[in-house]
Amino acid sequence: MNLYELNDNTRLTLKTCYELTRFTSIELYEVLEKSGVKLKSYSQADSKRQNYVLVIDEINRGNISKVFGELITLIEPSKRKGQEEALELTLPYSGKPFSVPDNLYIIGTMNTADRSLAMMDTALRRRFDFVEMMPKPELLESAVVKGIDLQRLLEVLNQRIEILYDREHTLGHAFLMPVKALVDKDKEELAFTELQSVFQNKIIPLLEEYFFEDWNKIRLVLADNQKPLEKQFIKEHVQENQELNALFGVKHNLDLYGQSVVKYTLVDKADEVWCDAESYIGIYSKGSKTSDENQEFESSRQMVTEQ
Repeated sequence: MNLYELNDNTRLTLKTCYELTRFTSIELYEVLEKSGVKLKSYSQADSKRQNYVLVIDEINRGNISKVFGELITLIEPSKRKGQEEALELTLPYSGKPFSVPDNLYIIGTMNTADRSLAMMDTALRRRFDFVEMMPKPELLESAVVKGIDLQRLLEVLNQRIEILYDREHTLGHAFLMPVKALVDKDKEELAFTELQSVFQNKIIPLLEEYFFEDWNKIRLVLADNQKPLEKQFIKEHVQENQELNALFGVKHNLDLYGQSVVKYTLVDKADEVWCDAESYIGIYSKGSKTSDENQEFESSRQMVTEQ
């Protein structure tokens, strides 16, 4: 059989063995088949057809026209090789014909929190099916570290984020899966350390980005407004008039119309609040009370006891 044309009209000279890089094995099989040559291994592979998957991560971040170009038409089911409306294009550099087989599945992942689906390229929308994958707290079922129910923790955090922002910005279960993995291995201390790291380096910085450093809303998500002061991750401090006068002078008008000036402080990573399991339980526990409520509760209990 003559491979001269298949090899880009390049002759094989001098060498006994050549590495043929100008064509693929599949192209060779096709030429052999057209020439009436049947290879047993090739026919077996053809009878046991395999599927292939191409995953494009964060596809919404790319320039679709540059990623696919005019070849985007070829990925349509009706335009695939072997179909009635199959299309074949000539590649600009190699000059070879190109088509997409129907056993290739293209999966593109995207995070709707980065870019809304409304901004997605229309050409991409027409050629892909969109499957929503929301957080799955149930994957954290029965994962408890230091008394902290990870499933309940994620559920309540996402309920608050959905109300204060939207459902597309809810936290994925992947944040807490490394913690669960350590819990499953009976490494509770390491799991708790990992949970602290997740909150310090991932969840809270992400909340800062979501709410544009609106610390009051971040406190609502973390239920710091419902917890005693010593259990709060973000502490709230109302600036007194004397403090404002010391900073800005007497005529600053910062507390105009009786509005209080509030200062928010994210506790230091060395603070004991990160190592206190009650600080995390208080995020989803309905029984948590503020300091004032605790004092009021204690006073009322003493009054009842005295009576």
